Formats: sequence, C-alpha cells, structure tokens
Amino acid sequence: MKQKTVAVVGAAETTEMGRIPDMSAIQLHADAALNALADAGLKPSDIDGVATAGTSPTELAYYLGITPTYADGTSVGGCSFMLHVRHAAAAINEGLCKTVLITHGESGRSRVGAGGFRGGGGNSSLPGQFEQPYGPVGPPSMFTIPVMRYLKTYNLTREDLAMVSVIQREWAAKNPRASFHDPITVDDVLSSRMIAYPFTMLMCCLVTDGGGALILTSADRAKDFPQKPIYVLGTGESVETPMVSQMEDFTSSKAFRVSGKKAFDEAGIKHGDVDHLMIYDAFAHLPLYGLEDLGFCKPGEAAAFIRERHTAIENAGKPGSLPLNTNGGGLSYMHSGMYGMYAMQESVRQLRGIAPAQVPNAKISISHGVGGMFAASGTIIWSNEAP
Repeated sequence: MKQKTVAVVGAAETTEMGRIPDMSAIQLHADAALNALADAGLKPSDIDGVATAGTSPTELAYYLGITPTYADGTSVGGCSFMLHVRHAAAAINEGLCKTVLITHGESGRSRVGAGGFRGGGGNSSLPGQFEQPYGPVGPPSMFTIPVMRYLKTYNLTREDLAMVSVIQREWAAKNPRASFHDPITVDDVLSSRMIAYPFTMLMCCLVTDGGGALILTSADRAKDFPQKPIYVLGTGESVETPMVSQMEDFTSSKAFRVSGKKAFDEAGIKHGDVDHLMIYDAFAHLPLYGLEDLGFCKPGEAAAFIRERHTAIENAGKPGSLPLNTNGGGLSYMHSGMYGMYAMQESVRQLRGIAPAQVPNAKISISHGVGGMFAASGTIIWSNEAP
C-alpha cells in the first residue's frame, strides 16, 4: 500500500465501558459506530464499506441501515481490527468503496448477546484433537506454554512479568476511563491470586464490556472532515498456527515478526522514528514478545528495557524513551475479549493530541495486535503528518 493514501477521520469507543449489563453485543457495536460517525460528522448513509469481527458484517450493516459495496468479516482473534484497517485501505485505494466503518462490540463481562472470537471449532478442530485432551483451559493455561520456555531461555523471572503490570498501571492512573487506577507494586502482582503458573491475576487481562469504531477514507477527502486526519503509513498481517504447542519458536512469534517487518518496510521508517507504541497485552508477557519481535529490543532484552522504565510515563524525571500502552492496556484499561480496537483508538488519540496521558509531540504511533495464542498478528503504523 502507498503511504498516507488513506486516513482515519472518525474514531470513538462506546459511551460507557467496563460493566454494561443493559446492552447486547450488537448494541455495543452500534453505540461505538454512532459515536464514531458523530466524531466524523457523518450519517450511516454516508458509509459504503463495513468491517467487523465477533458479529457478521451482514448483521452490522442491517442493524445500522447501511447498504455497503464492500464488506469484510475477517476474524482471526483480537487483532482482526488491524487486518480490517489494512484491507479497508486496499479497498479504498482500489475504488471498491469510499468510506469504511470498522466496528467492535463485545459483552465480555455481562455476556448479553455475547459475540467475540472463540476460535477452535470444537472437539473436531486441531486444538480440540491435539491440545485440549491434555488439559489446557482457555488462554491463561495455553499462554503458559510459550512463556515458561521464554523465561527459562533468557533466565528471567516472574518479577519481570510483574513489572509489565506495574508500569501499565501507572499509565492507567492518568486515564479517567481506565478500569483500575490504584498503583500496584511487584509484590502486589506476585501475591495476587494464582491463575495458571506463572500468571497471577494481575498478570491477566480484564474482562469487560465495551467496543470501538474507526472510519477510514481516502487522504484526498480527509481534510474535509472536522477531526485531524490520522494517516495509515504502513501495514502488516500474518498467521502462524491454531495450536500454541506448534509454534516455530516458543520464545518468539513468527506472525509478529512477519507482520511487523511488513509494516516497517511499507512505512519506510526506522525504529527511532517511532514516538508511541501500543502492543496488545492480554497477558503480561505479550509486550515482551512484541518489543523483541518488532525489533525494538534484542531477544531476551525487553524485560530489562521495561524494568529500566524506557516504556514508562516517567524515567528519572523525564518521559520514557518509548511510551508503551499509554491507556493502561488490557491489564488495567479494559479488555472485552478482542483488544485490538482499543489499541488503535489510543494510537489515534495520541496522534490527535487528545489522549489522557498525552505523549508530547507524538507524530508516529504503532498499533500491534495478537490473535489467539500467537496464532495471528496485525500491525498498523500511523502518522499525523499530511502527505
């Protein structure tokens, strides 16, 4: 994709977040969509492309009264929305549509008309046949497989995982919409309830209700909208395996590496050009993998990078060199099940200059997501500088 040919002109999350027992999943999609439309100064009739996961684009379009000429139902887990951005940019450039609405809505906590990515396919699927008989139950126990090897290979400890949670809580404290604000220590994280070794409760993502939506159009139209356009600079996507036990390397995600490299090559930037970074953090180890597989740290060095507060809101009286997960992340902000949309929302806020914990002079942000247990990945590089 050519750089800066497509831009976000509308972005919003649901009116409420956290616990919303009076709204179903499709209502959360609609709430986020209507908020994004208002942000862009548009009506549903102005939309001719739709993309979503968790529900079908058919249901979404019907519910909102949209008749699209482009529809994308790609569903590969929490990074699906990064892939939707990439596909929408290609569709707009190809003339398949002009204005694409991407939505997420998930009743992860209240389970009202619960949608979301469940994957697997039941007992007949590959994971159902070859992993579930051995006892893993959901993400907390499945993600232990690679993280245990990662910790042993690089001689790291549970304290290193805990530090990820501690620093992201510092960011969350600055965000009025975050689920948790109270500061925590490494000891707090380690002494919280054990979920599946090495993960304690405070190393695991939240379970909430909520959603978000983005509206994309061509860069030559973007200047006509009320909000500051945020341009798509580079994109990448990949998948590896539906079975976490079959990863090529337990200490690194092949999908992360492929997706990230593609996005960087497309954007034509260096790592030092990046002002802000969002890495999907369903569990505390994912930022470590992301920092290394995207090339910001060498293998095994991300824990020290975080421990030395390079990703923190403050480091020796100055901002950290690479602000990471500045909304508080899935560990402290919110996580309804598929977090990728919220990562992109924060990237957009940062580049618009309206984030609660604003990074000074942020010009380039990366949103990087995971799907399943390292099964898929999507990477979007954003810029707020006009072409």
